[in-house]
Amino acid sequence: LRENTIIHALFIRAIAANLVKTINMVATEHAHDQAGRLENIPQQPLHQIDTPFEKATFGMGCFWGCDSLFGATKGVLRTRVGYAGGSTESPAYKKMGDHTEVIEIDYDPQTISYNDLLDLFWNNHEYGLTTRMKRQYMSLILYHNEQQRQIAEASRAEEQVKRAPEQIITEIAPAGPFYPAENYHQKYRLQGHTDLAKGIGLTPDLLHTSHVAARLNGYLIGVSGLKQFEDEADLLGIE
Repeated sequence: LRENTIIHALFIRAIAANLVKTINMVATEHAHDQAGRLENIPQQPLHQIDTPFEKATFGMGCFWGCDSLFGATKGVLRTRVGYAGGSTESPAYKKMGDHTEVIEIDYDPQTISYNDLLDLFWNNHEYGLTTRMKRQYMSLILYHNEQQRQIAEASRAEEQVKRAPEQIITEIAPAGPFYPAENYHQKYRLQGHTDLAKGIGLTPDLLHTSHVAARLNGYLIGVSGLKQFEDEADLLGIE
């Protein structure tokens, strides 16, 4: 993913404007509350979303980019990045062992399908899809059930036909333990905007579980477009 500076500027302005409105509303209604005249409860950032979900896990290069890509995709509820696919116990960024950088996605299958997620996977690799990389950045699909395995293998076969004569080297394997990456890797783009992160009450725990944080982490670099952001800003509690 490459940062589009024009779209980036638009998102910063749009998000900042919406947060100012929220902050002003909270301050005004707090004053009314103190005077005994509170009429409405201010809307809060939507961190937790209670929707049945399934998991998907992909390795597609540096995990910062795919965290933004999937986070702002409709149907994705939460994202977190980490290490998986290997046997090294308790890996860390500087001691990853034989693990790969991956993203773990919680998604609503009623809104987005596993095939849809795979389309994003195939079309948004930074590197490693047809060029062998070190294991840290390899192309990897970790399936969580037999249905995902079958869909992933069929999808890889279709993608191979499209990309011939290049050879896809993506590995498909069962999902094992997932080790969350250090907090400074989570929602990396969003954490670069400290005032915005503070404005939505982002905490270390919420870096791994917040719906609105996942969305903003993608919107900040133009994922899914300004219209989608404006359409769901109120639902996210930032308008």
